[in-house]
Amino acid sequence: MNDARRFTSPQGGEVSVRSTPGDGERTSPESSDPPHPNPLPTGERESPPSRWKRRAILVGVGVLWLAAVAAGAITGLMDSFGLANLGRDLEVSTLALDRDGKLLRAYLTSEGRWRLPAAREEVDPDYLDILLAYEDKRFFEHHGVDPLALARAAFQLVANGRIVSGGSTLTMQVARLIEPRQKRSLYVKLREAVRALQLEWTLNKDEILKLYLTLAPMGGNLEGVRAASLAYFGKEPRRLTLGEAALLVALPQSPELRRPDRFPEVAQRARDRVLDRIAGLGLFSDEEISRAKLESVPRERKPMPLIAPHAADEAKSATPHEPMLRLTIDGRVQKRLERFARERALALGADMSVAIVVVDNRSGEVLARVASPDYFDERRAGQVDLTRAVRSPGSALKPFIYGLGFEDGLIHPETLINDRPIHYGGYRPENFDLTFQGTVTVRRALQMSLNVPAVAVLEEVGPSRLIARLAQAGAPLVLPKREAPGLALGLGGIGVRLTDLAMLYAGLARGGSVALLVERQGAEPLPPRRLLEPVASWYVADVLLGTPAPENAVGGRIAYKTGTSYGYRDAWAIGFDGKRTIGVWTGRPDGAPVAGLVGRISAAPILFDAFARMGLDFQPLPAMPKGAIVASTAKLPPPLQRFVPGESAGEAMAPKVHILFPPNGASLELAGVTGEKPDPIAIKISGGTPPLNVLMNGMPMAAKKSARTLFFEPDGPGFVRLTVTDATGAADSVVVRLQ
Repeated sequence: MNDARRFTSPQGGEVSVRSTPGDGERTSPESSDPPHPNPLPTGERESPPSRWKRRAILVGVGVLWLAAVAAGAITGLMDSFGLANLGRDLEVSTLALDRDGKLLRAYLTSEGRWRLPAAREEVDPDYLDILLAYEDKRFFEHHGVDPLALARAAFQLVANGRIVSGGSTLTMQVARLIEPRQKRSLYVKLREAVRALQLEWTLNKDEILKLYLTLAPMGGNLEGVRAASLAYFGKEPRRLTLGEAALLVALPQSPELRRPDRFPEVAQRARDRVLDRIAGLGLFSDEEISRAKLESVPRERKPMPLIAPHAADEAKSATPHEPMLRLTIDGRVQKRLERFARERALALGADMSVAIVVVDNRSGEVLARVASPDYFDERRAGQVDLTRAVRSPGSALKPFIYGLGFEDGLIHPETLINDRPIHYGGYRPENFDLTFQGTVTVRRALQMSLNVPAVAVLEEVGPSRLIARLAQAGAPLVLPKREAPGLALGLGGIGVRLTDLAMLYAGLARGGSVALLVERQGAEPLPPRRLLEPVASWYVADVLLGTPAPENAVGGRIAYKTGTSYGYRDAWAIGFDGKRTIGVWTGRPDGAPVAGLVGRISAAPILFDAFARMGLDFQPLPAMPKGAIVASTAKLPPPLQRFVPGESAGEAMAPKVHILFPPNGASLELAGVTGEKPDPIAIKISGGTPPLNVLMNGMPMAAKKSARTLFFEPDGPGFVRLTVTDATGAADSVVVRLQ
């Protein structure tokens, strides 16, 4: 009878499945298994074999065994790279693993099979005990062929007139699985014995056992104990009940007829026969055997694990031939946030989606990336990676505008700034609520996300400079086609990805140094990139830490900012503590407007709940760096007390303040006597409205307020930032290298 059977897999197409009758095989007629092809007529019994026949059988078995040993040795020497290499190069399911080595997702082989590799240490010891006791008691003693088992099988054949047990060792079964047999014959059996000896010649016992655990047919397109355990029990095979272990031992002997999802009663009887067989071996107590028989068998297949599917797809696409994809994802956190995202997407309404990214601030490793609430939800475009989609950030870029202002010495968190109607040519920015707050501090302007002050600061630092700085940090912004950078980008007139935005905010938590995101374990880390200077970065983080928390949330633990794009299409919330950064986006995947979609109302609660769902303690932000000024508005240096734009509507202004020397980016050689302080270096200034103030690396320098030329004494080689501000608040900065 041909042992190869074909069936239609759930993924479509016909798949061949092989049974592996071995030492524990029973082929006697029963309701669960097909009858023997040539049963004896009813009532007819074969007479016992005579003594000479038994001796002949023994001699024959011995000769066959010796022939197999000799043939195996010769074949192993002449062809040691044949079958063994086939076993090692076997195609298996690609596995995506999390940072702790736990399975996130598996992929079908090219043949449409679930073939998950499994090693001895990854399987419940009870299962291994039952398998060896039932199939091959002397597995660790023989060399591929067990002459005692062959002799027993031959005696049973003569005594009963039919095959009672196959006499195959696990190694012979592995050989059969690697090279499927087309029929049962003495020649085929001898070939299996030779191949088994060849396997034993080349591989060790653990490697052979791994092949069996990976290849054993388990019904349908399931191969191996790991795939079967996941599909039938919904768990890895490391911890199995006694009944589950016995079922997995029984399945390979007749995988299609014993499939529990199709023939649960047959599967249960087969399992119970395995339990009866091992009952008297002393491995388990009678009570344990009885309890195992009371266990119900699964009646349907469970879906294979599908955690972080978009991250796994991206990794597989990048390295399509790699069998093991090791990601930085924390599977526990990822699973919680995926379930949470589904809940929130349903609560937000039809067609709404949610994306979440979690980043480790120190390393840049992505700990979780929920790219859609449901991978298979076509209505929400579940297979579209919304963490990589380019969307309008709304006000989420404002912290970096103010950061450049802090870095240039234009403003301080306590600097007063006007929130009043203003025109910039044909552009007239308005606040979200269409009201104006008058004069406020920069701190309050950023916490309230006021638009007019942000645009005023952006005009001073320059839109092109903001874009260049963020691109330099690793987050390129996407402008609309044929559009030049303008003031509108500060309010969301540009495109950005959620992953890039989360990376930039993690840079704020790192003191202004951006660690590029990493999602593959073992990837060579790239050098960090500069975003802002430490003092400016700390100012931004300190301000955002005081942003009022959404309703029913606890404030003061994470620094965060929200954003809402024009037309209510995108809602954002990005926040960080001292260890992690979480970015949240919500909206419709197709970009359609959603009435009432506001970052503070829709995305901020998700952000705070996501931090809570991670189940980790909050970490404080880094300490204040050297050079930061903590003072009230009245105690700030005069130029920092009030921000006055360089140009005001309709007024003629004096020439803008400008540093003539040293030029920006210059390299200056330090002069002086060796071992003593270097000679002073001149600063030459033009334009501006006195009084003038000069800052070196953010610290005020003592100088005459009207002086156009002054000197500073460098501490030594390195980079120095020089900033000059005038009475109007205008400023100019240069960075020079001293060597």
